[in-house]
Amino acid sequence: MTDAAEMAEEAAPIGHGKLQWRILIGFVAGLVAGLLAYTFARDAAWVETVITYVTGPIGQIFLRLLFMLVIPLLFSALVVGIAEMGEIRALKRVGILTLIYTVIVSGIAVAVSIGLVNLLRPGRGVDPAAAQDLLAQGSQGASSIVAASAESEAGVNQLIAIVPSNVISAMSNNDILAVMFFALFFGIGLLLVNTRRTETLKDAIEGVFEVSMRLIGIVIQLAPLAIFCFMFNLAAQFGWDLLVKLAAFVGVVLLALGVQMFVVFPLLLKFGAGRSPIAFFKGTREASLMAFSTASSNATLPTALRVADKELKLPGRVARFVLTIGATANQNGTAMFEGVTVLFLAQFFGVELGVADQVFVMLICILAGVGTAGVPGGSLPVIALILGGVGVPPEGIGLILGVDRFLDMCRTTLNVIGDLVAATVISARSGEAQAI
Repeated sequence: MTDAAEMAEEAAPIGHGKLQWRILIGFVAGLVAGLLAYTFARDAAWVETVITYVTGPIGQIFLRLLFMLVIPLLFSALVVGIAEMGEIRALKRVGILTLIYTVIVSGIAVAVSIGLVNLLRPGRGVDPAAAQDLLAQGSQGASSIVAASAESEAGVNQLIAIVPSNVISAMSNNDILAVMFFALFFGIGLLLVNTRRTETLKDAIEGVFEVSMRLIGIVIQLAPLAIFCFMFNLAAQFGWDLLVKLAAFVGVVLLALGVQMFVVFPLLLKFGAGRSPIAFFKGTREASLMAFSTASSNATLPTALRVADKELKLPGRVARFVLTIGATANQNGTAMFEGVTVLFLAQFFGVELGVADQVFVMLICILAGVGTAGVPGGSLPVIALILGGVGVPPEGIGLILGVDRFLDMCRTTLNVIGDLVAATVISARSGEAQAI
């Protein structure tokens, strides 16, 4: 057994084999309870009280516990993953494969989504009166998102910001890309300097990884309760009203995500890695449920790492490298959602986007899929930024706020499964698959 497998074995939570069933029960129970509350007690004061003081705080505490551990886990996993490559040549091979794979697959994802929007034109089928109501309801949330997008770095500044001037500040600000850059740089340093002291340092960082995984294993036992709360809040507050009003938009997003998940990914698995898609999807159920329920790639990273090791039997050093990079840099679902949303809002507001404009949107969505924060709602400021760039009112993002949580859950599932597909394909193509 490799060091990675031993560390994952030690860090695996007790009874994690049954966890996916408890998560599924929590998901279904929360959804049913929320829909019952929405149907029979929609305006009851007790529902708002429960959401505000019980289910809402429980869900937020669970997410905060996970986010508290994400930075040390991400840093240690990436550093150790690089250090275990053993030589710069191995890192270069896996790194180049990861970069090429990410660009190509992200390009396919965005092309699929934009093609479907142009074919089905969901923006033309929205009831203008209902849309104005939704715009009024979402105006406050939209204004804060637009403000956030205005403060975001763009262009060359966004590229420069990846290199942190102060890594401690980057960690405190949850600047995932900057932390990842430092971890990559630090891991390469460990490869270049092979002394007794650096071996001790590597052991210490492996210890941070083990402790982080063990603590996350403890926190993850709260997942069924937290997921019950997430689903109750969503269903009790919105029911299916907003999904009906924006059925065309939701349908196109789900269709695009479905094509990527059940057409593109199986082809990649079959011809890129020689794996059975059915066996792959069966083995990644736990990661899918966690991603769908938390709507966060970063929060699902520990589960994805465990699934890669225990279910998919991927080599630890490649899986840790690809999955930690992918949690921020390989977000196919996010890129697809951004492309659909921009074109949908352009159609609704009657803004005709030519071929050049759509190519611009496509390129920005591919880049945004690399730089978008892997947290709930992380893509919304990026969408507002793109809308302003193509002449669509950024405030129009208020139209989709009501259904964003549900779609965020769906696209996060695609993001996480896409990372696991990437790890599987890259393990096979890099010649590391037999290093289990």
